[in-house]
Amino acid sequence: MIKSMTGYGRAEEIFQGRHIVVEAKSVNHRFLEILLRLPSTLLPLELEYKKKIGAEFRRGRIEVFIRLEEEGGDASAAGLNLDVAHNYFNVLSRLKKEFGFKEAVNLKMLAGFRDIFSAPAESQLSPDLLSQVETSLQNALKMLMKMRQEEGFAIYRDMEGRLESIKDILKAINLRAPQVVLEYQKRLAERIKELTAGHEMDDIRLAQEVALMAEKSDITEEIVRLQSHINQFAVLLQSNEAEGKKIDFLLQEMNREINTIGSKSNDAEITRQVIETKSELGKLREQAQNIE
Repeated sequence: MIKSMTGYGRAEEIFQGRHIVVEAKSVNHRFLEILLRLPSTLLPLELEYKKKIGAEFRRGRIEVFIRLEEEGGDASAAGLNLDVAHNYFNVLSRLKKEFGFKEAVNLKMLAGFRDIFSAPAESQLSPDLLSQVETSLQNALKMLMKMRQEEGFAIYRDMEGRLESIKDILKAINLRAPQVVLEYQKRLAERIKELTAGHEMDDIRLAQEVALMAEKSDITEEIVRLQSHINQFAVLLQSNEAEGKKIDFLLQEMNREINTIGSKSNDAEITRQVIETKSELGKLREQAQNIE
């Protein structure tokens, strides 16, 4: 069954004093692209996480955010190196005096020196906590996959309905095609009778002209191929091999056949049916852009 490329999943858990939050979302993309946002303590596991995510999806832009928060919002305090701060202050004061600057040495100046401050210390994560993070990641991905499957089912129902509409149109074209030849024969006979002022016409010559027209406008081969493509499309939608690229290829072939039918058929009714078919194929192609 087909799957959509859009979806969202979220999992969160409190474990060993940490609030683990994993969010996963996906949108359309020609290929598989994985974007992973991790806290610094999990960066060594980035490649491993990407492999696990890549094993679950074939196409789409997958964005995964993993956050580890202290329970209750507490966090380790930032560090301050007072010796370095004093040194910068003394150097700036000497420069002020040396060059006669009027501005006083203030906090804004000192804040520009990054080595005065140190980032909050990251506590080492236990193996159990890392295991729980991976579990939360898998849960978020499962939720994402479930939503993609549900969206895919909605796309499938829509595509199935449009395929049925195309089948009905094709049946109407198939029934109309022989009638076009008969109507052409009748029009041609009337026209010849009109031009010859009612004189007897050559039936053999008339039959030859009708046969030539019938051969040029014969769309049997195109109808058979189009029916075959429709059947392949229906089978593909229900198979595990269904994917946007294969479906798009079939749609191109179907569009080619219906264009040939339109160019061969010199008939207003068939032309109208061709336009309706192309409209349905266009909507199918739009849906195919959302398929994994």
